[in-house]
Amino acid sequence: MQVSDDASTEIAARSRGTPRIANRLLRRSRDFAEVLGDGRLELASARDALDRLDVDGAGLDEMDRRLLTVIVEHYRGGPVGIETLAAALSEPRDTLEDVYEPYLIQQGFLARTPRGRVATDRAYEHLGLDLPKGRDQQSLF
Repeated sequence: MQVSDDASTEIAARSRGTPRIANRLLRRSRDFAEVLGDGRLELASARDALDRLDVDGAGLDEMDRRLLTVIVEHYRGGPVGIETLAAALSEPRDTLEDVYEPYLIQQGFLARTPRGRVATDRAYEHLGLDLPKGRDQQSLF
């Protein structure tokens, strides 16, 4: 299959820097290109496929956004404990800690504190939500 450099770059950017995820996204994008297009994977078809797969420009999928949304909307941005999050999302604690949290923390969407998980300002911005009052003030230090 022909894959343009731009399409490869787009898939790589949304794959979290993980080869396994990049391969999965490439295979699925290829499937979309073959069924809906002319068989070539160009930038537009790659973006369309990734959007249909619900992987956004930051590499977040539906579950990542769901986790952040629960923290923001149900718990006012946190802090919230991992057990509470696991119950709210109907996901095992280990899955949240091992699969979702590392990338969200690494990319600055989530912070882990002694009191629980906290959605960062970047999470609010990414979700298109306004910061709660008092959080948009600059630090004194």
